[in-house]
Amino acid sequence: MGNETVAKTVVVLGAGVGGLTTATRLRGMLPEQDRIVLVDRSFDGVLGLSLLWVMRGWRTADQVHVRPKPLPGIDMRAAEVRSIDTDNRHVHTDSGSIAYDALVIALGAGLAPDRVPGLSDVTEAGIAGEFYTLDGADLLHRQLSEVDSGRITFVVAGVPFKCPAAPFEGALLAADLLGELGVRGSVTVDAFTPDPFPMPVAGPAVGKALVGMLEQHGIGFHPGKSLELVDARAKQLTFADGTREPFDFLVVVPPHQAPAPVRETRLGPMGWIPVDPRTLASDVPGVWALGDCSALMLPNGKPLPKAAVFAEGESEVVANGVARHLGYDAPEPYFDGNGSCYVEIGGHLAAKGVGNFLEAPAPSVTLMDPSPEFHREKQDEERAWMERWSG
Repeated sequence: MGNETVAKTVVVLGAGVGGLTTATRLRGMLPEQDRIVLVDRSFDGVLGLSLLWVMRGWRTADQVHVRPKPLPGIDMRAAEVRSIDTDNRHVHTDSGSIAYDALVIALGAGLAPDRVPGLSDVTEAGIAGEFYTLDGADLLHRQLSEVDSGRITFVVAGVPFKCPAAPFEGALLAADLLGELGVRGSVTVDAFTPDPFPMPVAGPAVGKALVGMLEQHGIGFHPGKSLELVDARAKQLTFADGTREPFDFLVVVPPHQAPAPVRETRLGPMGWIPVDPRTLASDVPGVWALGDCSALMLPNGKPLPKAAVFAEGESEVVANGVARHLGYDAPEPYFDGNGSCYVEIGGHLAAKGVGNFLEAPAPSVTLMDPSPEFHREKQDEERAWMERWSG
């Protein structure tokens, strides 16, 4: 480490996967006198990988809460981020301003259902739901459990969104739940997406395999469908190509957006913060972004998927970059682009996709066949994360 005596301050915004891991890595790297301030709205989070299990009924809401225990040497501030002033290196919150020498933005992604006309209406009418929030997933389990006939449509209402496999896992797990309840034969399940196939970033082979899994479980797949309007009274979806589709119950992946303080920094034209693919550094010196609020472009021109596995991998890279920026010895920051994800298909079986997403000219991803082992692996990951942070 360097021998600077002037104490420095690193501010980390967001206590999700990326923020928690980065803050704790930094505490292990920086001298004691340097401050690490971790800011989060409530320090009451949720494990995203478990939300579909809540929808399926395999977890309760209480089981997937992440309430981080006190982290030694880290100033944990429960505050709402109001704005980020990168010119003067200050973060303004509802409980005061914090000056920083280095800033890590890990504020995640928010939902913007109002971007699709009629979407809020069907949700309020009780004929639509989502599984991207804990309350939503919990309610959706109860709603799906009451369906005994008709048509359920799973619709991706905008890209990008968190966890590219999730809409299709949702459809498979809903079909699994309906089968358990003995009503699957009376319910049609269909999935609609604006993309040409599921998980397009992983390539056509993976997409084709996922379509095969949907078909095998009697789920219709409809690509190239951009949702424009939802009519609550007629129970009808209108797509950009002019087609209309009826539904009895709608499960939607709402449009996602960067949180307001991130959008207002103007660090990125679309709200998401562009970062160097290998270092996660933004265009502003001393500012890094990782996880769902960042936009890391791959060699094929598509963004890296928004998924916790990448946020965790990026945290080591960001911590190394911050330490070097502050004048300390640390490894050269280098994000390797490796990642994996599980695809739940029901029956306590999961497929697993593994690959390198930064490979040129396009990600090299292999989807391994569903097995009970991969489902257990995901359970082990869930358990390890909960034990690490919530004690």
